Amino acid sequence: MKRRKKIRTKVIGIGLIAVVVVCCIAGFLIYSYAAKSYDGQRKRIYVDAATGEAGLRDSIVAKLGEDYGGRVFAIWGKLSDSGELKSGSYVVEPGEKAWQLARRIKNHRQDPVKVTFNNLRTFGQLMASLDAQLLADSASLVAATTALLEGEAVGPANYAAHFLPDTYEFYWDETAEGVVKKITDNYNKFWNEKRREQAAALRLTPDEVSTLASIVEEETNKSDERPKVARLYLNRLDAGMRLQADPTVKFALGDFGLRRLLNKHLQVNSRYNTYLYGGLPPGPIRLPQATTLDAVLNAPEHSYIYMCAKEDFSGYHNFAADYATHQANASKYRAALDRNGY
Repeated sequence: MKRRKKIRTKVIGIGLIAVVVVCCIAGFLIYSYAAKSYDGQRKRIYVDAATGEAGLRDSIVAKLGEDYGGRVFAIWGKLSDSGELKSGSYVVEPGEKAWQLARRIKNHRQDPVKVTFNNLRTFGQLMASLDAQLLADSASLVAATTALLEGEAVGPANYAAHFLPDTYEFYWDETAEGVVKKITDNYNKFWNEKRREQAAALRLTPDEVSTLASIVEEETNKSDERPKVARLYLNRLDAGMRLQADPTVKFALGDFGLRRLLNKHLQVNSRYNTYLYGGLPPGPIRLPQATTLDAVLNAPEHSYIYMCAKEDFSGYHNFAADYATHQANASKYRAALDRNGY
């Protein structure tokens, strides 16, 4: 009996040891599987909950590779409950373990994205740019903009003016309403009491300053010349003259690449055509930068009311206070266009 008991105890002991060894091996294998480190370059992945778990796997594998990405997805599946997937964006750095990324996705610990827009001419281009950088689509962004700005008595022609070009930080899945509010809040912050007083001194509203600034920006890409151009247009407004700004005609035509405007172009019947209609157009012809808004508000005094591109194609302009001098400047520029085949 004692011998049988010893044998049984020995067998149980060996069995327990075997179980421990198997568990250790299994644990090591599981740890090795989950502890796989990402060995690629820094990348950002996007998770759209609308595409479901299959979309999650596809997006991870496509960006991070089958070996690492497949492990992340498998571990996420073990950690998560059905229907728990949330949209988000995550930056994956070299060395991040598969289980760490899987847990971040499960817990929705996103990395914010930097959203930038500049050099845009139309509200439609702006919406498309935001659509391309965030989960919110252009239709929802337009609806959110309309709902917010209509409540502030802003007309559609001036929607774009309320989106100051800059770099903004969002979570990728930010709502359309949240995106629009944050960007327009920046516009409202820019228009502090001092700037509103400066605009009033020019007999302009903030939106009108944006419209004039957009024309100035289209006229010259030389930041040091913009205050001078701004004052020229202010002089024309004060004198009751039409602005006769070529960029407004290009905007009316929807052809921003026109190098040389002909008489037929100047006849386009649009409120944006400042050759036909007096005053400012209904809204901006591009999204002006904050620095250009300040160039308008702080435009230095001078007597110029005419300008023409310099004949050296430097991007700068010749200015004139009388029509005769302007005609001479224009003749030099037209001759330069002819010589260069424009």
